[in-house]
Amino acid sequence: MTADRGLLLVTGGAGFIGSAIVAEALEAGWRVRVLDSLRPDVHAVPPATTPLGGSADSRVSDDPRVDFRHADVRDATAVADALQGVTVVSHQAAKVGLGVDFFDAPDYVSTNELGTAILLAEMTRANVKRLVLASSMVVYGEGKYRRASGAATRPAPRRVADLEAGQFEPVDPQTGAELEPDFIVEDDPVDPRNVYASSKLSQEYLAASWARSTGGRVVALRYHNVYGPGMPQNTPYAGVASLFRSALERGEAPRVFEDGQQRRDFVHVRDVASANLAAIDFTGAAGAEREANTEREAERPPFRAFNVGSGVVHSIGDLATALSRFSNGPAPVITGEFRLGDVRHITASSERLQSELGWHPAVSFDEGVREFATAPLRAAVTP
Repeated sequence: MTADRGLLLVTGGAGFIGSAIVAEALEAGWRVRVLDSLRPDVHAVPPATTPLGGSADSRVSDDPRVDFRHADVRDATAVADALQGVTVVSHQAAKVGLGVDFFDAPDYVSTNELGTAILLAEMTRANVKRLVLASSMVVYGEGKYRRASGAATRPAPRRVADLEAGQFEPVDPQTGAELEPDFIVEDDPVDPRNVYASSKLSQEYLAASWARSTGGRVVALRYHNVYGPGMPQNTPYAGVASLFRSALERGEAPRVFEDGQQRRDFVHVRDVASANLAAIDFTGAAGAEREANTEREAERPPFRAFNVGSGVVHSIGDLATALSRFSNGPAPVITGEFRLGDVRHITASSERLQSELGWHPAVSFDEGVREFATAPLRAAVTP
């Protein structure tokens, strides 16, 4: 029988990634409490029919091991109540995606920044010292590149005129030559280029400040493109994998923006969940275990960021093509359209996560996409 690890609070635990973390944590011996607002732009169904970890036969509210709280992370009273007896917090609750237009900005700032500030204030009051924060690759902005000389560089935002002309690749302002994309590491400069990105970076800054002020410890996991069973369906805030899969579910061809050659790191949700469990352990032990490992605990920094990716590069076009093939659906359509705020290439080095936390991805691209191509999605969100 697995030993009791303590009580884990997962904010956003009924969501796509959150429910996968809940499933993984239960298997690892954690008692789990979930706080989720069940946002209507993500959840089309009540919690009793929300998949846990993407499984059709396991539900958040049905599992007697899960203490489900239907409340918003901005509700300080509900958060304070949810924190009673908690050992560590996994903060997944957020408004995600690029957004529809700038009218979304207040919701991003309120949900992500104010929500995190309230959570951290109540964690201070409850003397809960351990936090795993869901961050994102978007904090880096346009990815890392090299000039023809091999020198590293970070390009300026792409110009509308270039995008309209079909010039999608960032170019060297000195020579006009296209830049070579490279893997980004955690110590590279951050450069958020849309409202969602700025709100995720603000969450990191708030958490780092909290750790310094309270003696807490934070791990920020910068997720790259997460996909897998249980993704939201037909919502403009979902990731590109969900948009493609939703189109195929409707019998339509996936529509691929630009020329489809945008480089990404697609990481399976089960691998993201296992990274979260490794990060929870990294935030520190409790009680007698902490006392027995005093020296190791003291060496761990109060705030540490980790990229979470597969380490293998694929293009957005690759994903669309694979999903169409594995689902026997129509071939993707390359549209040439673009969205301001999108970046061209962003791929991760997850070496720090592997070396410091001992985490390794277990689901290959082909294996994961084959499963995802026919796996159930969440119920469609009504516009």
